[in-house]
Amino acid sequence: MLKQVFVRGVKRRFHLPKPFETWRNAPKEKAECVVIGAGIVGLAVARELSLKGKEVMVLDSAPTFGTAASSRNSEVIHAGIYYPSNSLKARFCVRGRKLLYHYCSQRGIPHNQIGKLIVATGTSEIPKLNQLFNRGIQNGVENLRMLDASEAIKMEPELHCVKALLSPASGILDSHSLMLSLVGEAETNGATFSYNTAVIGGHLEGNQMVLHVCETKTLTNWDGNTPLQPDLLLMPIIVVNSSGLSALTLAKRFHGLNTAIIPPAYYARGSYFILSNANSTRHPAFKHLIYPVPEEGGLGVHVTLDLDGQLKFGPDVEWIPHVPDTTNFLNKFDYSVSVDRVARFYPEIRKYYPNLKDGSLIPGYAGIRPKLHGPGQSACDFVIQGEDIHGVGGLVNLFGIESPGLTSSMAIAEYVAALLLGG
Repeated sequence: MLKQVFVRGVKRRFHLPKPFETWRNAPKEKAECVVIGAGIVGLAVARELSLKGKEVMVLDSAPTFGTAASSRNSEVIHAGIYYPSNSLKARFCVRGRKLLYHYCSQRGIPHNQIGKLIVATGTSEIPKLNQLFNRGIQNGVENLRMLDASEAIKMEPELHCVKALLSPASGILDSHSLMLSLVGEAETNGATFSYNTAVIGGHLEGNQMVLHVCETKTLTNWDGNTPLQPDLLLMPIIVVNSSGLSALTLAKRFHGLNTAIIPPAYYARGSYFILSNANSTRHPAFKHLIYPVPEEGGLGVHVTLDLDGQLKFGPDVEWIPHVPDTTNFLNKFDYSVSVDRVARFYPEIRKYYPNLKDGSLIPGYAGIRPKLHGPGQSACDFVIQGEDIHGVGGLVNLFGIESPGLTSSMAIAEYVAALLLGG
């Protein structure tokens, strides 16, 4: 919980009070910039604002940084192929990829630009592959090349396809090392981090969003409906709601914010399975990322490698209905991987990897994706709402930051800083 806050460079301490009857009776503290959420995007925003000379405080309800989507993904650096031209996803992915490769190279963060093959396994998928090629060109992705089956199989002998799109710009990275670096750089520039600290809502005073803050343990027995009494009212000049899975739920608890502009929330679990063969890391079946043509809700069950050469397959798409607020705020999502789901993986993977042996997949891990569209609906762009949208000065809400959020993180941070500070 917040034991100290920084106000205009002065460290101030306070004692947490006993619960009060109304939030208006809670003590108040001022701050310059508050970033809610210590995932990859929140950390990138904190770093960017601290580099601009701002006093930044990062609050997260978890015991440390990056415990949700940022640590439960494919760890892929995307090129920017999939997203509609001029969309935020397309712009931020292409820009973010370049920033990310440069940052990783400069800071010694483990990464590898191994390239990706997007494969058509039947002739009916070739038109979709051609569309992806054209879209990638429009988005400014470099060095894309269409390959016939023989060219692709020469690159990857275990592969089955009728045609493939080669993306040399795609790669992989160690996301934990990246987050450690962002935290360290932000702290070097004066940012402070407060974990086990939940932002449970807020209210407007004038045109300033006042945040309701409490210790995470206060929420342990919360039923999700009883009004919560904050331990502290934090009064920042700048607020960035980068709380990922709980961003939409939190925004709806900002009293005075027009809830009509807040999109509906959907959640999808994605499970990963790992190749269990003893030789899979020494002699992996694939050297490139292998992706099928995209499916509804995601990019399909694809092959990724970690930096040690371990092959992973996933994620699939499992829509999660009826997510209560307590699940959002405390990240109580079910991250278990059901062994039964593997039965769906084998036929999907064998479309492009026919030699996959029975019994060779073991449960890996699962992640939850915050989505702005539900089953059967068209995919949505990132939503970034500043004062021009909601009319509240100094507040930026980040909604639906799923894939390619990791790749886009530094570009999103750049954009948010410009939105708040100008330039």
